Amino acid sequence: MSAPPNLAPLYTAEPKKVATRNAYGEALLELGTSHENVVVLDADLSGSTKTKAFGKAHPDRFFNMGVAEANMIGVAAGLASQGKVAFASSFAMFATGKAFEQIRQSVCVPNLNVKVCATHAGLTVGEDGKSHQMLEDVTLMRVIPNMQVMVPADSVEARQCIHAAAKIDGPVYVRLSRGATPIVFAENYQFEFGKAATLREGSDLAIIAMGVTVSAAMEAAEALAKDGVQARVINMSTIKPLDVDAIIHAARDCGAIMTAEEHQENGGLGDAVAQAVALNCPVPMKMCAMHDQFGQSGTGDELLAHYGLDAAGLTKSAKELIQRKGA
Repeated sequence: MSAPPNLAPLYTAEPKKVATRNAYGEALLELGTSHENVVVLDADLSGSTKTKAFGKAHPDRFFNMGVAEANMIGVAAGLASQGKVAFASSFAMFATGKAFEQIRQSVCVPNLNVKVCATHAGLTVGEDGKSHQMLEDVTLMRVIPNMQVMVPADSVEARQCIHAAAKIDGPVYVRLSRGATPIVFAENYQFEFGKAATLREGSDLAIIAMGVTVSAAMEAAEALAKDGVQARVINMSTIKPLDVDAIIHAARDCGAIMTAEEHQENGGLGDAVAQAVALNCPVPMKMCAMHDQFGQSGTGDELLAHYGLDAAGLTKSAKELIQRKGA
């Protein structure tokens, strides 16, 4: 069981910001040029999901299905059954909420090559409020047999996740953000499906984060270091299959694990990590997430701060965990 690589040199303290949905659109264009069997479907939101550019470049392989997400997934399944690699996109609330039955029955039961790439996930949808802040999508997708789940930390990783999804034979769910979020990785970063990436070493506790909370975890680690607490930061961008080895290493080396996600605690990253910890190396844990509640309206940054998922909130939670560990 080898330890995950340390990628700390790739992180910059003041990163620029790019939305992961933008990287999705760019990756689709690249795939459309290099793979003639790639098709893209959208539920009348191509400007927002960034699939519009693919549609302009490859109109014969782009299908705007209208506001009919369930039908979109059914058509994607049909195309995949005929040898196509089908990317189906909408907002996360609709892609996974409205079309859950079709994803389960038409895509995952026959194990078809459909990639559900959902934008506008999590609290950082912001002012659109609780109706659009999908906080249950990872739970819904990771529970279905045959479905793989990825949540990229930034635009660099998002682009690589989309290319990886195209190579995977079978259903994939990719969770993408609406707003511009900090770039965590340098361009030479190499995403590896199913493997966690250690951004910072530490032995006092490990912070395991996904998506937009990864950059906040790095900031929290910097703040903790000033108080003499060395936090390991792990980017868990593949939620299923989970990198259990990285979690076991973190539990054994650090003796405490904190998870961070803009998602419900039930069924999300924290639940997945807790299962691995309980079965392999029980240590004190704390889950920073939404605790059985819906979000409010506000900017993405305001909401992350309000629910303790920004750097300050994660720092506070980490200190509480360290006290529990010591006790």
